[in-house]
Amino acid sequence: MADWYTTFANSGFGTTLTKQLGLPRPAVLRRYEPGQPLLPGPVVVGSAGKGRLRDAVTAVLRDAGVTVQSPATADGATDGERLGAVVLDATGLAGPGDLASAHDFLAPAIKRLRPSGRVLVLADPPSDADSPAQAAARQAVDGLVRSIAKELRGGATANAVFVPEGAEASLAGPLRFFLSGRSAYVDGQLLTLSPADVPTGEDDDRPLAGKVAVVTGAARGIGASIARVLARDGAHVVAVDIPAAGESLAAVANEIGGTAFQLDITAPDAASRLIEHLRERHGGVDVVVHNAGITRDKLLVNMDAARWNSVMAVNLQAQLDITQALLDDADVLKPDARIVCVSSQSGIAGNRGQTNYAASKAGVIGMVRAWAPEFAARNATINAVAPGFIVTEMTAKMPVGTREIGSRINSLQQGGLPVDVAETIAWLSQPGSAGVNGQTVRVCGQSMLGA
Repeated sequence: MADWYTTFANSGFGTTLTKQLGLPRPAVLRRYEPGQPLLPGPVVVGSAGKGRLRDAVTAVLRDAGVTVQSPATADGATDGERLGAVVLDATGLAGPGDLASAHDFLAPAIKRLRPSGRVLVLADPPSDADSPAQAAARQAVDGLVRSIAKELRGGATANAVFVPEGAEASLAGPLRFFLSGRSAYVDGQLLTLSPADVPTGEDDDRPLAGKVAVVTGAARGIGASIARVLARDGAHVVAVDIPAAGESLAAVANEIGGTAFQLDITAPDAASRLIEHLRERHGGVDVVVHNAGITRDKLLVNMDAARWNSVMAVNLQAQLDITQALLDDADVLKPDARIVCVSSQSGIAGNRGQTNYAASKAGVIGMVRAWAPEFAARNATINAVAPGFIVTEMTAKMPVGTREIGSRINSLQQGGLPVDVAETIAWLSQPGSAGVNGQTVRVCGQSMLGA
């Protein structure tokens, strides 16, 4: 399912009509396809402050086959040499005065950015600063990147990664993700890395080869897309959903060569049944994606206990119970496991008539943050993904006005696709994402809600 207006606006007649009427024309986003190059053009890498990452970034990009230019080369490029990406190493900012060099580098480089290009800023975490001036300069990166993301056009995105000292080895995976087509609908986001043992020699096309992955709520929509992308990346997927969705679940599992497992995740024995299945059939699990979720919308003053309790049971309590059971079992959850929990933009910004849903999804973020140290001690990770407006069969049934407004109020002027959520989850599931832990990544096109 695609965003109909984006498709129309980029057709021959649609392009003419939108120009005549002065209507927005959302760009067709560059999305990942196996085998495609990391970037469709060269990248320019610059520094602000005494950056320590420029050489490492350049090495990763060249290893990926990307042409790396210096700022001087980019400034003198001809009109035919558009940039695929702009990367600024802003580590080492000492104070607000150093931010001028960020402007001096970014302004001319961004002018040369091609459609669906990428801007990525690397910086030190403000929390690690030695002085108020240094903290101010580092925190300024937040406002800088979010504003750049709102200025870019043509499907281009801007994001930032905070890289504390000691976490340099964790950078390669996030660097490739944010520059690739996998991050098409991730815009205006900031991620903080942690030191970790990151494996090398990962297969770029099949980074999950040999892994076993569980996806709940896999019978349709975003869950089915997650299952497909994980399978494409090499995982054997155990697709989980309620018995009532058994036919659709089996169809998804058969399509990807996975396993269908019918389970009501709110049942008292759900965790033990899942663990028994994983132990006996698959010898354990490497990736668990908590995707299953429901809505039971009503204004808080009109909401009955059944609506409240059912949403909490599926969206939050089941994730807590299953994850705790996996942690308690010494054999099933692999030491380098990846847990990815689906939250929501509603859990960050709130939403009228969704107090139960928003509370449950905010709870997921708190759960992930609290569990991160325990997972790190096991060389494992737990993270959350918070989708914004995603074009699905469910959103297609919304009133047309609500649907169109909801899908346009973001920097990319369009709704995301289920595959955009799936790509982010697949990236967080990779061995190369070992340094991403306790984070929440919004897949929302930089939605104006909660931004």
